[in-house]
Amino acid sequence: MRASATHLAEPFACIAVLCLAATPAAAQDVTFDIPAGRLSDALVSLGKQAGISIGVTDPDLAGVRSRQVRGRMTVREALSRLLAGTGYQFAFVASRTVRVTRIANTNPAPRPVIRPAPPPPPPPETEIEIVVTGSKQRTPLENFAGTVRMVDIGSAEVGRFGIRGTEGVVARLPMLSSTNLGAGRNKVFIRGIADSSFNGPSQTLVGQYLGDIRLSYNAPDPDLQLYDLKRVEVLEGPQGTLYGAGSLGGILRLVPNSPDLSNASAAFSGGLLATQHGDFGGDLSAMANLPIVRDRLALRTVVYGASEGGYIDDAGRGERNVNRVGVLGGRASLLWTPGDEWQIELTGLAQFVAARDGQYAERDLPPLTRRSSLAQPFENDYQLGALTLRKRMRSIELISTTSLVRHDLETEFDATEPVAGAPPQLFAENVGLTLLTHETRLSRPNSDGAGWVLGFALLHNTGVVHRRIGPPAAMLPIANARNETTEVAVFGQASIPIDDRLTATLGGRLSIARSDGQVLDTDENGDEPARTDFQASPTAALSWRAGDDVLVYTRYQKGSRVGGLAVFETASGTAAERYESDSLTSLEAGIRLGNSGSSPISLNAALSYGWWNDIQADLIDERGLPYTTNLGDGGISGIELEASWQATPRLRLDAAAFLNASSLTDPAPAFAAADETDLPNIAAAGGRIGANFRAELAEGVELSVDGAINYVGSSQLGIGAPLDVKQGDYFDSQIGARIGLGELGISVDVANLFDVRGNRFAFGNPFGLEARNQLTPLRPRTIRVGIDVAF
Repeated sequence: MRASATHLAEPFACIAVLCLAATPAAAQDVTFDIPAGRLSDALVSLGKQAGISIGVTDPDLAGVRSRQVRGRMTVREALSRLLAGTGYQFAFVASRTVRVTRIANTNPAPRPVIRPAPPPPPPPETEIEIVVTGSKQRTPLENFAGTVRMVDIGSAEVGRFGIRGTEGVVARLPMLSSTNLGAGRNKVFIRGIADSSFNGPSQTLVGQYLGDIRLSYNAPDPDLQLYDLKRVEVLEGPQGTLYGAGSLGGILRLVPNSPDLSNASAAFSGGLLATQHGDFGGDLSAMANLPIVRDRLALRTVVYGASEGGYIDDAGRGERNVNRVGVLGGRASLLWTPGDEWQIELTGLAQFVAARDGQYAERDLPPLTRRSSLAQPFENDYQLGALTLRKRMRSIELISTTSLVRHDLETEFDATEPVAGAPPQLFAENVGLTLLTHETRLSRPNSDGAGWVLGFALLHNTGVVHRRIGPPAAMLPIANARNETTEVAVFGQASIPIDDRLTATLGGRLSIARSDGQVLDTDENGDEPARTDFQASPTAALSWRAGDDVLVYTRYQKGSRVGGLAVFETASGTAAERYESDSLTSLEAGIRLGNSGSSPISLNAALSYGWWNDIQADLIDERGLPYTTNLGDGGISGIELEASWQATPRLRLDAAAFLNASSLTDPAPAFAAADETDLPNIAAAGGRIGANFRAELAEGVELSVDGAINYVGSSQLGIGAPLDVKQGDYFDSQIGARIGLGELGISVDVANLFDVRGNRFAFGNPFGLEARNQLTPLRPRTIRVGIDVAF
């Protein structure tokens, strides 16, 4: 819920909720799940779940407590239960609108309020929408012409869900996948759009954001832990028009909780983890929200730490459970509302991931065991600062975001020759990335099918790579490089109703990107002449409301990535090659029936085909050293299905599945032998079946049980030997339960319930790939016992 400081200081405040799906009739049964708490928050939840707009004009609403409402009932019955004993009443003023007012002669206990004098006249009532915020037009899901997935993260799940980072989202959305090198070093893929398993200078395929703040450019997934978030949005790609380069696969957007200007609050979570065949671990998190100047200035902070026990043994060094991972991080937001509908928010974030060793095993040794000569640690240090300005101007919204990211990666691999008695050799890579981004946009929220957005974006990224190889005490530099990219873009998109049911969307992005490359640590002139790329990313869509709960849509979209300079080691020394820009054009058609949050039955289905030109890929050569090149052209087709069914008032079932087919249709000369070969890391099939059960055991005692089984289809590590290694083709499962005792929760969760080994990702050390015996198994069965408290 959003309200300006001016609103909060007035005799009258305004709260409104607009649902994501069509409104059910007042007498139709709906499944509600509304915890006890502030009445203002409860009305937001009720409006979202029931699909109605609720208007309230009372400044004391946030100070009134409401009871929990759970179960399947009519909207009228839910409102009656929620408002019972609060001193408020409701009335339907339209089929989609409810007015909540104070009952005459009912005076709640007064609370001290400091009010400025004299107050200005109250502004007109405004409406807040629960929307696809990643659309940049606040588009309700019922009007969004595209495939979007949302994962809600409630306060009750913060400990259970937060410590898993991106892996927790991947477990819930089978269309989302990632490699499995380890926390902070993976690549994320959406809808089967995957280039390679290796990290390098090429730009990411999935744009990752914290709210409106861009998180990375050409780095592995920062794997931010999911504490104190509202939800995660995944917009399937390409998303070139609104997000520019680096969104070929789509967008992964973390939506954080904003500072609360009116109420102080705090939360804590902690847990102990036990991994079968491995070590113990644990996690802790704490959140605090402090209004510094009531209704004007507030600070919200969250800090966390976690340690995951290792489970891989190293027979070569005689060590057990070598792959322990530690995470330490925090986030802080300072929100100031100076008045006149302005909001100014400062955000700071830092997270540090340290892995003691790689998490791969070898097939010719006992399970969960490998043999190496040297430890292979990894570190991912991530720091971010951002400033966001927001202003509402009647129906127009201004958002301007500027951010600076510093990202440092340190990787070591055992490069010892696989020959008896060979002296130890170590490969080390240090990557330093600095990313400056800015975006300013104006938009008219798309609440009725009509809306638009117009913006300007600037990006500057610098990446410096230093590589060394040799005996640990006498390593020599190899293949060091510096890449800089500057991109300027303008973009716009508009949705235009053709009639009451049909809406057209048109948009485009024009960008100019300048890239410079430089070879380091050499006496020769290794500078590459600057290159300038002009890119156009158009989009067009049609959406048709076939019924109150049915949306049919088709969408055309294009995205791209700029090229750069790849530096690698050859037998005669250091070489540099330019890799070219690539682009992906996609056609998609889909249907969306109902809404999984409020409809008894919901269904999403989509067909897509993408043409991928000049595919960029980070690869390794026959010695295991990294390089970057273009593979050629390829095509990807896919089918996606997602369904949800409220089987009983307490039980909800969910299912999702996809089929993919891909091929390298026109390979580059170096990959001619791979003509018509499947693209790497694209599983042919995948799916998930999940269930959630909720029940009230007694007054104030709630039980929730959830579980899921996931299937990850087979794919291959790369194109051509020695990368044509099979991976995937396994089942994974989770189950968990939580008992809520008011503000206290106790939970037990089991991951990898059947202790499946599997092979998530077919390499852990590029210098040992030629033996073709590496695999990265799933983390063995792990039990977490946790507690969470909210104040």
